[in-house]
Amino acid sequence: MSDALKASQAHAWSLPNILTYARIATIPVVVGCVIAEDESLRWVSLGLYIAAAITDFFDGYLARAWGQQSALGRMLDPIADKLLVAACLLAFADVGTIGGWSLWAALVILSREILVSGLREFLAELRVSVPVTKLAKWKTTAQMVAVGFLLAGPAGDAIMPGVTIIGLILLWISAVLTLYTGYDYFRVGLTHVFERRP
Repeated sequence: MSDALKASQAHAWSLPNILTYARIATIPVVVGCVIAEDESLRWVSLGLYIAAAITDFFDGYLARAWGQQSALGRMLDPIADKLLVAACLLAFADVGTIGGWSLWAALVILSREILVSGLREFLAELRVSVPVTKLAKWKTTAQMVAVGFLLAGPAGDAIMPGVTIIGLILLWISAVLTLYTGYDYFRVGLTHVFERRP
């Protein structure tokens, strides 16, 4: 067994990876709280979501600080983020937190994530990496904050009217940024798709 494989297996149960596993494990609980359509459970879902967002920061930070970066962690970290956002958007559509034209914003976000994931897999086979831009990071931030406001939803509106509206506006902003950053990925990716190779 190679040293790299041994190190990767040793890091499988490191604290940074455990934080990532925990973030994935919260997804069905967050969704369950939303579809239960109980305002008190909306606050539970928001609390879990905030906790998950905090672990998203610390798992990467600790992995770098402690030298525990692993292929498993690099693979699961973005998957956990995308699963959490996608599951929340589907739950919002189910209970009517988002509807009408706002469903298009959610569809844009979900479609982009699927298409870009496929493109990245293709480019990885060609050993081509596409760096994450600052705009893409802003897109992710707007997306995560939008989901947070929408999780509060009607429970938040009861305390401060307009919480859901703020969430929907941020959702549209993130959808626009999603289209723009997605175009950047595809512009780079398509040059390799149509590149003539021996």
